[in-house]
Amino acid sequence: MTAGAELPPLEIAVTRTLIVAGAIASRDYQDVHHDAESARQKGSPDVFMNILTTNGLVGRYITDHFGPTAILRKVAIRLGAPNYPGDTMVLTGTIEAVDGDTATVRVVGANALGRHVTGTVTVTVPDAEARP
Repeated sequence: MTAGAELPPLEIAVTRTLIVAGAIASRDYQDVHHDAESARQKGSPDVFMNILTTNGLVGRYITDHFGPTAILRKVAIRLGAPNYPGDTMVLTGTIEAVDGDTATVRVVGANALGRHVTGTVTVTVPDAEARP
């Protein structure tokens, strides 16, 4: 882990199934996350991803990179452009700081409309000094 190092990008297909399944899994039953007609009546062109699903995907991005021993200490994100079905979100990350076996990673998730999510993740990786 080195400050300034970039994580490889992760492309995530934003499907209707992912949006609905994420909402159900996080017990977010707001109709805008599963009912296209209700979403349109409220001014959205379609259903859109909820913040809890995005938060989970950001966590997955970090743990996929740092491995199964990685411990998420803090995830602080802000949503921007919605994730609609049929789009692709590309997550990218840059290690901002390292303190022993703990790193702060700046994460951005972008889609065709712009930045869907921005934020930082603090992650501890036991035996990080032994990692290449």
